[in-house]
This record gives sequence, C-alpha cells and structure tokens, in this order.
Amino acid sequence: MAIFVDTDTRLVVQGLTGSEGRFHGLRNRAYGTNLVAGVTPGKGGQDVEGVPVLDTVADAVHEHGANTSMVFVPAPFAADAIYEAVEAGVHTVITITEGVPAHEMLRIHAYIRSKGVRLLGPNCPGALSPGKANVGIIPAEIFAPGSIGLVSRSGTLTYQIGHELTQMGLGNSTIVGIGGDPIVGSSFIDVLTLFEEDSETKYVVMVGEIGGDEEEKAADFIEAEMTKPVVAYIAGFTAPPGKTMGHAGAIISGSSGTAEGKKLALEARGIRVGTTPTETAQLAAELARP
Repeated sequence: MAIFVDTDTRLVVQGLTGSEGRFHGLRNRAYGTNLVAGVTPGKGGQDVEGVPVLDTVADAVHEHGANTSMVFVPAPFAADAIYEAVEAGVHTVITITEGVPAHEMLRIHAYIRSKGVRLLGPNCPGALSPGKANVGIIPAEIFAPGSIGLVSRSGTLTYQIGHELTQMGLGNSTIVGIGGDPIVGSSFIDVLTLFEEDSETKYVVMVGEIGGDEEEKAADFIEAEMTKPVVAYIAGFTAPPGKTMGHAGAIISGSSGTAEGKKLALEARGIRVGTTPTETAQLAAELARP
C-alpha cells in the first residue's frame, strides 16, 4: 500500500503542453507513473511525446480512466482547473501552482470535502511513493522505498530529510508535501490519518514551519489517535515576527505560530523534535533501527 499515489495511479496533467507541466509530467512518466493524458483546452488532438492531449479532464477520465490530476495551470486559472478535475470524477488532485488566492481556496476546501476528493496543495511539491509513482516535482531519485512516512509543508526540507534517510539505508512509504499556503487542501491531520491506516507505514516524520496552528492541532491528534511513532522538525526558529518567510503561510503574528511554541506543544505530547533536518533524520533512524 501507499497513500495518495501508487501503482494504480492513472495521471492526467492539466497544463501538459506548458513548459513546466511538460517537463515534470514526462519526468513523472519516466519514473514509472502511469501518465495517461494531458489537458489543455483548445489543443485536443495533439500529443506530448506520445501522451495524448485532450480538451477536458472529463475526456481524460472517460477515454483513459484518469483518476489523479496534477495541476500545472497558471494561478489565475488554477481554481477553475481544480473544479474541473473534481467534476470530472478524479479522486486525487495535486496542485503544484503557486499563488492561488486564499479566498478561492476557502471555497475549494469546502467544495472538495463535500465531494470526498483528496487535494494536495496548492504551492506543493506533490506526492511520491518510492518504487510506485511520483506525481509532482519531487526528485524521486534521492529517495528509496521503506517504512517511514514523511509529511511536510516544505519541499526542500522534505528532500533533505528523505535523502539523509536514504543515505542511512532507510526509505519511505510515501512522501507528501501539503503546501506552504495559509489554506491548503489537506492538513497534517488528514495525512497523518492516512499514514496511521497504511500498513506499509511504520513510522512518521512531520516537517512543519512557523505560522498558523496546524502543528499544534497535529500534536493533539498524534497524542490521541496515532499508534505509530512520530518525530518532527519545525523550520523558522530565527524568523523575525511579521515577515513572510518563503511560504505565504510562514508568518508569525504576535505570539502565535512561533517555532518554539510549536516545538513545546509537540514535546509536551511526547513527540521528539529535531533541532536540524539532520538530527530529525537521525531521530527517525533511531525509531526504525532501535
């Protein structure tokens, strides 16, 4: 098993004919992901290195059995692309696009919940189940299959911690980037729930950052609901208040959302927190190789 993406994934890329969509869509295919179609309105009938391009996601679902969409559509049109994918019957939507307005995401969040659709992003690196499928921009070659689930708000920290685990001879069940915007489709708790249910995942690493209270909520959930060991890392201990640090959601307001506060909340519930990405990988290795 794996979560979000696996050998049953049938991928359609919305925006496959654009430079970024093409590059990453074909990289996903080269990894072994079953890329069945691309969608660009008005370009139906074309192809991208043998991948058929269609006018609508509904066509991709009906003609090629697409069940997962990757959205590489420019920000002004990304919300419409998400709605189109959901209406077409896709059950997993992974939105790489950055800059989707927060008010649009509020509406989308409520909409997808009513439809039972899983959404990652926006502004996320995607999901990788090593040896099975890669949907997004994660550099799959630095990861190995294994039993450690990894969920993160940060793409680059995900890559660093996962690569260090690989160098230790360990691997990951699934790597999930939820995105760094203030409002995203899947929360830490959503992903932790899936890891708890996944038979392939034995341990979990959670990578958070300053801003918001999702990590504190996750700490309560881990203590109350999870049986699998979790270690964590929080980015942004030296971030100045009131300044956005990389991600739109990574901003400290008053006394809320600090790295220290998140660390204390996690440790109060028995969750070990690494002080650096390297130490976090070492903590995960201690769990996997006691």
